[in-house]
Amino acid sequence: MYATDVMIEEHANISRMLRVIKNMCCSILDGAAINQRDFADIIDFIRNYADANHHQKEEHVLFPEMVEHMGPVANTIITHGMLVEHDLARSYVRSLDEALKLYDKDPRTEYKLDILTEIMAYANRLQVHVEKENNVVYPFANRELSEEIKTKINDEVRRIAGENEKTGFVVKYLGMLARLEEKYNPLAYVTAPEAS
Repeated sequence: MYATDVMIEEHANISRMLRVIKNMCCSILDGAAINQRDFADIIDFIRNYADANHHQKEEHVLFPEMVEHMGPVANTIITHGMLVEHDLARSYVRSLDEALKLYDKDPRTEYKLDILTEIMAYANRLQVHVEKENNVVYPFANRELSEEIKTKINDEVRRIAGENEKTGFVVKYLGMLARLEEKYNPLAYVTAPEAS
């Protein structure tokens, strides 16, 4: 189905950002400073590309059709699984944002720990979530939804994608992702072995 192909491609980009997050956290553990601009860009990417854009397609297009047309199993998977995990991810980002503000005012180690804890909790939870959707939820929808409903979903996702293309939304966020990937390439923060 076109719609889930688009969502899987977006998942691939989100997973790339999750790798950036892990690499950035490793660089901080190796002694790099907290870079407020890079964290602001990551939060921007999460809130707009991953949440407003990607989750909009799920929460307002795919998931309601699954709940309406696929019975109690789909309702349980979506209502008590995917949507709960979306809200949990948002709570990690809110806590991260708060920790960054506290650290900016008072750069204590405690706040740095909160920053690393919240962003890695987000990254780890979301990677598991992405794999669950790619390997269970989307194939289930593709298998069980009628062709008529799939066409309806595809049409709406095409409309959203068309709007994003006109505004340059995707280009903006993929450019941001590429910049952060280049900066936080694992080779950039590998430290020299300790002297024995």
